[in-house]
Amino acid sequence: MERKVDSAELKSSIEELLHLTTMTIATIGMDGEPHAAAVYFACDDQINFYFFSDAESQHTLDITHEPRAAITVNGEQGGWQEIHGLQMRGVITAVQSTSEWQWAWDLYQAKFPFVINLQEIIVINQMYVFKPHWVRLVDNRKGFGFKQEWEKGPLEGMVEDAPKWMPLTSHQGISGSTND
Repeated sequence: MERKVDSAELKSSIEELLHLTTMTIATIGMDGEPHAAAVYFACDDQINFYFFSDAESQHTLDITHEPRAAITVNGEQGGWQEIHGLQMRGVITAVQSTSEWQWAWDLYQAKFPFVINLQEIIVINQMYVFKPHWVRLVDNRKGFGFKQEWEKGPLEGMVEDAPKWMPLTSHQGISGSTND
């Protein structure tokens, strides 16, 4: 039987990266052209990523017809030995519920306190949530090519907001000299 992990266990594996401020969203337009955009994000305990965007931005227009998207979260690295980040696939939807919006807004303000002074900008933008179904952690600090992958598993009677994550692969990487 496959070992499943809950969102808290997955989050602890990627916590360092969730403290970063910016993620890159990759979408596909109606014409089939790819598009990438960087946005600030706040992440909850269920590994959902909240962000704001203008309704007329390219990535927003793209997700209105194709909500599937990919995101990356990467910090600044000085060399290949330091590359570490997240790659994810999932779905982006607009946050419609007033209670979810308020809860996510509080989460967002906690991470970015300066937004309280941007109320006039926030009200003309839409809050979105990216809900991943596949997560890959890449971390060359643990060896060149080190990666771990997780995928959301069957709910097995659990509530929808608390799915289990199944580890898919773990590639330990190749140790290399830092003098390469």
